[in-house]
Amino acid sequence: MLDTGLVLFTALSYVALLFVLAFLSDRRAKAGQRGLLGSPAVYTLSIAVYCTSWTFYGAVGSAARNGLEFAAIYLGPTLVFIGWWFLLRKLVRISKTHRITSIADFVSSRYGKSTSLSVLVTLIAVIGTTPYIALQLKAVTISFGVVAQAAGSVDPDGFAGPLFDTAFWVAVAMAAFTILFGTRNVDADEHHPGVVAAIAFESLVKLMALVAVGLFVVFGLGGVGLAGVIDGAALGRAMDQLVHLPDGFAPRWITITFLSATAILCLPRQFQVTVVEISNERHLYTASWLFPLYLLLISLFIIPIAAAGLITQPAGANPDLFVLTVPMSEGQNGLALFAFIGGFSSATSMVIVACIALSIMISNHIVIPVLLRVPGLSASPRWNVKTLLLASRRISIVLILLLGWLYYRISAQSDALASIGLISFAGVAQFLPAMLGGLFWRGGTARGAIAGLSAGFLLWAYTLLVPSLERSGWAFAGLIEHGPWNVALLRPEALFGAEGWDPLVHALFWCLSANVFFYVAVSLLSEAKPLERLQGTLFVDVFRNPPGSEPRVWQRSAAVEDLYMLAQRIIGPEQAVRIFQDYARGQGGGDSLPDPDPEFIAFVERQLAGSIGAASARAMVSRVATGETISLDQVMKILDETQQLIEYSRRLEEKSRELELTAEQLRNANEQLKRLDIMKDDFLSRVSHEVRTPMTSIRSFSEILLELKDLDSEQARRFLDIIVNESQRLTRLLDEILDLSRLENADVPWPVQVFDPDAVLADAVATMSGLAERAATRIETAPPGRAALVRADRDRLKQVFINLLSNAIKYNDAADPRVSVRSEVRDGRYQVHIADNGPGIAEADQAVIFSKFARGWDAGERSSGGSGLGLAIARQIVQQFGGRIWVVSTKGAGATFSVSLPLVRAEARGETQAA
Repeated sequence: MLDTGLVLFTALSYVALLFVLAFLSDRRAKAGQRGLLGSPAVYTLSIAVYCTSWTFYGAVGSAARNGLEFAAIYLGPTLVFIGWWFLLRKLVRISKTHRITSIADFVSSRYGKSTSLSVLVTLIAVIGTTPYIALQLKAVTISFGVVAQAAGSVDPDGFAGPLFDTAFWVAVAMAAFTILFGTRNVDADEHHPGVVAAIAFESLVKLMALVAVGLFVVFGLGGVGLAGVIDGAALGRAMDQLVHLPDGFAPRWITITFLSATAILCLPRQFQVTVVEISNERHLYTASWLFPLYLLLISLFIIPIAAAGLITQPAGANPDLFVLTVPMSEGQNGLALFAFIGGFSSATSMVIVACIALSIMISNHIVIPVLLRVPGLSASPRWNVKTLLLASRRISIVLILLLGWLYYRISAQSDALASIGLISFAGVAQFLPAMLGGLFWRGGTARGAIAGLSAGFLLWAYTLLVPSLERSGWAFAGLIEHGPWNVALLRPEALFGAEGWDPLVHALFWCLSANVFFYVAVSLLSEAKPLERLQGTLFVDVFRNPPGSEPRVWQRSAAVEDLYMLAQRIIGPEQAVRIFQDYARGQGGGDSLPDPDPEFIAFVERQLAGSIGAASARAMVSRVATGETISLDQVMKILDETQQLIEYSRRLEEKSRELELTAEQLRNANEQLKRLDIMKDDFLSRVSHEVRTPMTSIRSFSEILLELKDLDSEQARRFLDIIVNESQRLTRLLDEILDLSRLENADVPWPVQVFDPDAVLADAVATMSGLAERAATRIETAPPGRAALVRADRDRLKQVFINLLSNAIKYNDAADPRVSVRSEVRDGRYQVHIADNGPGIAEADQAVIFSKFARGWDAGERSSGGSGLGLAIARQIVQQFGGRIWVVSTKGAGATFSVSLPLVRAEARGETQAA
């Protein structure tokens, strides 16, 4: 065990370090030297306030008790941050546009800046967070008792008084830090750079501490590490317990995942650091991968630490404390002290941020509205709102921590740390329907939100909070025996006969079901006020409505002096002067007071909302503004503009898709043109070669005939035969080129007749039999099917068949070359298929092989040159007769060319054919 004085000195030194860090950070921020303070890394680390002592201690205990259930606590926030673009981005954008200060401010602002709704949200947040604060106090107290052997600090059964209670003094220290750095002034944006810096630092400390314990367990336990010091059978039994899936695992695991995802949005402290404290919306991009990475690292060694604790610690040992007891049992007191500081960081960071968030909510949404109702007080020039705000927040922090400490004393013998945390998660989850409805549904109303929140909160308290206190041995026992709990249908953990459910799943199902039902039903049955409708549009369409849309709707007037005095009383003279002067310069008025038009009144209201909340700012500005009416024409104008923006956005999206499609088509066309250009050059090269070869022969033999006078007649005839043959070859090439040109320009006369195409096919096969024989190629023909008649030019069709057969024979380099020919009638068309077992055609070439520049075969030993125009001519001929030609081939596995022509009529074989 460690010396109590050493533990106290270390803890106090750590708190002093936090004080210094927060103080220096505040000074740098005030001097405009934010630097690292405004970085996405510090922002992300501040979000890690999510990882409290529940994570540091309770995750190991949860793993030891319930296996893999602990992973759900990390999975939910990970999913939310990975999908930051859809939800978090909208939350942040709305909050920055409307200067939101808390989750209560967000909900009330969305639903017409309702004071009643903000009060309800604040009360639920305070009650729902109280068990969580008690959890932190419990974790610090127990861990201190373990490392310092302070028995008096871990005696929850008796109450020795605050002076001897560790939790009490921990609460006092937390209150002092929070008051000193969380309520130094009332800022117009409610940013707390000193606190954020301290929380980010604590996030690093708790991560390093937990990783250090994990590394020790894996590699240093017993000098050789976990796997070496423990026999395989014991380790196997421990791992079986840690990775098992208990009965009812799936519903509870899904529920905890949902609750953790909800908590990262709805916990007041998480809303504070994630939404209110963010300085740049782009920081969400970094947080979307860095925060899940942080969660992965901090959960990496949960299973090894739990396994080591189950094996090395005595039976019945508290698994929540394995992070401390495993190092201590191995004599690693320094590591245990470091782990204690990590757990202390986890608890203090959560309590500090939670108290700041809750104190802002209490002062803005309970204290200020109450003071506004005191006759004559708000009009008194001695009423300094800023001083009252700071005082109320400081008192609120003390009361919140006192409430948490009392809950800790009441429930000290209750559930494990994880169970206490889940109670708070389920409590704040009641904000989710109103929050999501406010983000995506314009029809939600303040009455619906109040009804849903009230129903959900009451059922949460009845089905989860009260049974938890009852299990602590509190004064509910007699009430349960004689109260409504005795009625079968009203039992808290089996409501309406829902027997056998996990208590958490049961409670969340009923409270959220009631919440959603009443929220939707009452919203549909109630009529929204004009301001609710306007706020609904501004929130739902925040990315479409430009900032400043609201002021154009409200027709208000006020004396600029009254507005200035009000601003001074709330945000202080220095900020008020700066705000008014900046706005006056923007109006072109120099250093004089600005013109108090409706836009300026709304601007002042937004500035005040950053300090006292939207609802309170609305109420205070309304006391100095007159003629506050909403202009229907302006509302319709905004709605029309919104609709126009939606329509314009839709058209832009369509245009964008069309441009993307056009760009893709242009890219494909460009690639096609490049290929055609290459093929054109190849074609011209081949044609030049084909022209040059006969011309060279003709010229050479002509010169011989001219120069040599003593040639005998036989030799001269042989030379003349060569000249004639080469001339004919040249003529055929030129005829092909001219023929293709005439075909493309539709200048060729077509002597069309009706005939049997099978007869033409047979004639073409017979014509090519000599070429096949010389090439040692077998032509296999299938018997013709039903008789078919087509309308075409017999000679031209034969030309097509001959070209396809010639190609199949000439370019077939198989060891046993074969060409198969078959015809069929299908779907009212006559089809011919000419297949070979040659080299095939690459897929990229198949799309262009019928162009006049293409050539689908590689030149080889059996290739016989050619212009490459044959298939282009064949395609023009077939298309002229209403048909089509295509190829199916696999490189190296032969090719099949097919021709399809429309039938005149199909008849049985042997009937009369038209000629």
